[in-house]
Amino acid sequence: MSKDYYEIESSRPFSQSLIWQLNRTFYQQKGITAWNKDIVPHNMTSSSMVGRTYAGLILAFLKDLAAKGKTKETVYILELGAGHGRLAFHILQHLQKLALPLGKKIPPFCYVLSDIAEDNLSFFNKHPQFKKYFDQQILDVAYFDASKSEELHLQHSNSKIRPQDLKQPIIAIANYFFDSIPTDLFLIQEKIISACAIALQSKEDPTQMDAEALINNMELTYSKQVLKKSFYEDPLLNEILEDYKDLLTNSHLFFPEQGIQCLKHLTNFSSEGLMVLSMDKGFHEIRDLENKKEPDIVTHGSFSLWVNYHALSAFCNKKGGKAIFPSWSTFNLNIGCLLFLPDSETYSLTEAAYQHFVNEFGPDDFNTIKDLSYFNVSRLKLKELIALYRLSAYDSTFFIKLLPRLKQVAKTITFNERKRLAQTLHKVWGMYFSISESYDLAYELAGIFYDLGFYTEALDHFQHSEDLHGIKADIYYNQGLCYYQLRQDQLFYKTLKEGKAAFPESKIFENLDRLDMN
Repeated sequence: MSKDYYEIESSRPFSQSLIWQLNRTFYQQKGITAWNKDIVPHNMTSSSMVGRTYAGLILAFLKDLAAKGKTKETVYILELGAGHGRLAFHILQHLQKLALPLGKKIPPFCYVLSDIAEDNLSFFNKHPQFKKYFDQQILDVAYFDASKSEELHLQHSNSKIRPQDLKQPIIAIANYFFDSIPTDLFLIQEKIISACAIALQSKEDPTQMDAEALINNMELTYSKQVLKKSFYEDPLLNEILEDYKDLLTNSHLFFPEQGIQCLKHLTNFSSEGLMVLSMDKGFHEIRDLENKKEPDIVTHGSFSLWVNYHALSAFCNKKGGKAIFPSWSTFNLNIGCLLFLPDSETYSLTEAAYQHFVNEFGPDDFNTIKDLSYFNVSRLKLKELIALYRLSAYDSTFFIKLLPRLKQVAKTITFNERKRLAQTLHKVWGMYFSISESYDLAYELAGIFYDLGFYTEALDHFQHSEDLHGIKADIYYNQGLCYYQLRQDQLFYKTLKEGKAAFPESKIFENLDRLDMN
């Protein structure tokens, strides 16, 4: 090793490297700030459109269970590594909307937010937008460690789910999950399998670095050792690994042993089986696994790797289940459905929903549309912007990205267009879930409502802004303008007085003093 580098860790098997503990420590140290400070990207896999996709698949599965007469016992939906909670909110919003018109009975369900970071669990428990779901008893919170936990303690119902407790299949959502837990790494070359190890170094002194700094500064050195005997204790895992000798000619291969162990733990919760829904960057076709070089670590505060969905699919099939993956090429994301069920071929509605929500047009396709809209944003007209917002399932982050253009075109629109835009703004706010980020969406919406002449709606959203981000002089000022336009003189004078008292140094209220009240 060069003298220019500090050693962090000598060579160790890839899945046992310190990098995985650093990843875990990062999320435990950062908590919700990993996302609300834009350290870790999350919109691509947690958008409203993704939530609608999952909700459509979940509802179809519930309808399949109902068709089998399984309507009494609760179906638990466990989100692994829920992080910021925004995806859960989107799924529940869409699931209730999709289920509302159904005339047929479906089994009751309970969505469980799980994580290893206690701060995140506390964030979920205290979040006001989750309260209605807690009250309806369709949402709960639990600590769950993918590699260790063998039971779930539901904090709101104060109950435990132990092995074989459930009499309905459990649904697991592994969203942006398998890419961040330990995985083994092998080199397949001329029908020879070598296990890979890595050593960690840094150009800077690592002793004073936190987990995030270490991840961003570490340098990886790879080594390999030819396997002389079976690598795993589980014969099925060895069988899957050995198959790659005939499937690949020269490639590095991630092998998700801990991901598979997690699936075993999940399957053990229920006597009726498991459905896994997973979205991530990864590959499910063998041709995409060929010619992979020594992997680069993609860092974003934490780090992530691509997922070997081909191996997860092989495990599912060898266990007698059914793996459903896209029939068409994907460019950004893979969405998989793994059915570890004794009668997996009979879930026809689930397969049909996958065809509709993923194969025909899914989140991966929409990410391409997003890129296209960003590139052409300066030419978009109002009706095109609204169509894009509808296509996104009124995703708030996507709305914000196109907001500067929306403000431009909204200056010269007709009365009917104003009404249509106002409807869109309400929909966007309905799908917004606050993760305490600095951007004040409510204030932006209030300003547009005011410009459109919807003063009552503007007042509502100025209040939302105050609730989320605190009071500021601009809110008093704009509330005063709304009351002025509504001819509510008493509220106008009351707001003006309160604003001056709260912000005596502000000159902004002088404009309100000059308004003609006649």
